[in-house]
Amino acid sequence: MSYAIRCLELSKKFRRVQALERLNLDVPEGAVYALIGANGAGKTTAIRTMMNIYEPDAGLVEIAGRDSRQLCGRDFRRIGYVSENQKMPEWMTVDYLMRYLKPFYPAWDDAMASGLLRKFALPRDRKLSQLSRGMRMKTALASSLAYHPPLVILDEPFTGLDPLVRDEFIEGLIESAEGTTILISSHDMAEIESFASHAGYLENGRMQFSEEMASLSARFREVEVTLGAPSEVPRNWPADWLRPETTPAVVRFVDTHFDEETIGERVRNMFPRMTDLSARAMPLREIFVTLAREQRRAA
Repeated sequence: MSYAIRCLELSKKFRRVQALERLNLDVPEGAVYALIGANGAGKTTAIRTMMNIYEPDAGLVEIAGRDSRQLCGRDFRRIGYVSENQKMPEWMTVDYLMRYLKPFYPAWDDAMASGLLRKFALPRDRKLSQLSRGMRMKTALASSLAYHPPLVILDEPFTGLDPLVRDEFIEGLIESAEGTTILISSHDMAEIESFASHAGYLENGRMQFSEEMASLSARFREVEVTLGAPSEVPRNWPADWLRPETTPAVVRFVDTHFDEETIGERVRNMFPRMTDLSARAMPLREIFVTLAREQRRAA
C-alpha cells in the first residue's frame, strides 16, 4: 500500500508541554482521513509538523515519501493546505487573490477556480477583509483546490462556521477533490463521519487508534443486557467494556471490540441471569465522547 502521509514515532515538545509523543500515523493514498480529538490533543501540532512549520524533536514525517523537513516551495504546488486561522492578504479582493496565486501553480485551472467561486457564491470584487469567516474559509479552500493538488490538508476548517456553510464547504470539497488524498482535523464529529474513509483518535499527543471507518464502526457497540434479577458490576469487569451503567434490571456498556459470535457467551459468563441482549451501532461522535471520558477518568 502507498501512503500520502506517514508519521513515524513523531514527538514534539514545547517547553514542559509534550504536544506529541511517539505518534504513528499512516494516511493511504486516496483516503479521506479524519484526525479527531479534543482541543489541545495535538492535532494542529501534528499538521504543522507535516507542513514543515514545526521541526520534530524526534521521529519522522514523510509526505509522499519525502522527509517533511525537506519540503520547500515547489513541493507545495502539490499540497493544498487550509488552516483554522488562515492568513490572507486582507487588502486583496477575491478575484485578485486568485489571479495573484495562479503564476505560482503550473497546474492552476481557471475553470476550476471560477466554478468554485460560483458554487460558494463568493463575491469576486469584495476585499478579503470584508468577508465573513465562512466566506474566508471557502475562499481559502477554493484557492487550494484550483491547482488540483493530490494532497489536501485541512486543520479545523469547521470552527465557527454555521451549519449551512459547513455543508457547502464539505460539498465543494468532495465534488472538487475526487481521488485526492484528504487529511482533515476536527473535534466536530457529525460532519466528518458522513464522508471520511479512515479515522484516527488523538488524545494528549498520543494516537489511541487509527483505522478504517468501517472497521471502527464494526467494533464499537453499545450493549444492553436485560437481567432476570438485580445484579452489580462484577469486579473482574473486562477492560474493553467501557462506561458500565446499571439499573436493577438492565446493564449497559460500550464494547470496544465487539464480536457478534462471542458477545453472547462473554456476557452470559459475566451475568448468568441474562434474559436478553441487544447491541446498537454507535456514531463517531458517541465513540469519541466515550473514549474522551474514559481517558479523563483514568487520568
